[in-house]
Amino acid sequence: MPPEDTGNEPAHGQGAAASSGGAELHHRALERLYASAPINGKFASKLEIPGEGLSRLTFTIDEDVFHAAGAAHGTIYFKMLDDAAFYAANTLATDRFLLTTSFNLHFTKPVRAGEVIAEGRWVSGKRRVFVAESRLVDAEGDEIGRGTGTFMRSRMALSSLAGYAPDSAKEAD
Repeated sequence: MPPEDTGNEPAHGQGAAASSGGAELHHRALERLYASAPINGKFASKLEIPGEGLSRLTFTIDEDVFHAAGAAHGTIYFKMLDDAAFYAANTLATDRFLLTTSFNLHFTKPVRAGEVIAEGRWVSGKRRVFVAESRLVDAEGDEIGRGTGTFMRSRMALSSLAGYAPDSAKEAD
């Protein structure tokens, strides 16, 4: 999902991403932050930040997350969609960790075992509140879910989080 022209330009000059080289450092730091979060150790997943306002997560779904009817439980949809939208938005907030304040999701197809891609895209906002959307695509290329979230700046500086620091790259591997 490439970003659309929303009329909202990303905020520059904040935190690590004041230059294009700084943006690249910020994106890699967000990937490390994702890998360092204890919750993400419970899932076979990987975050990639291809550019400002974008994210891509690859998840491997197995029967450990199935409900009684043999498909992934809705919590898995939420986890994937929220993470993709959150990280797309946090590419624009280079100084603070964002918090999810609301999230709407739509289920369109059951998630079975296999690889699922979660794509996130920033939609609007650049100061205090950000809006981002995400979608899930299964191994057949079908969209299986979609969501939209709002995220606001927390009081936590990204630089204060151990997983965000450049020296945390070895710990995350």
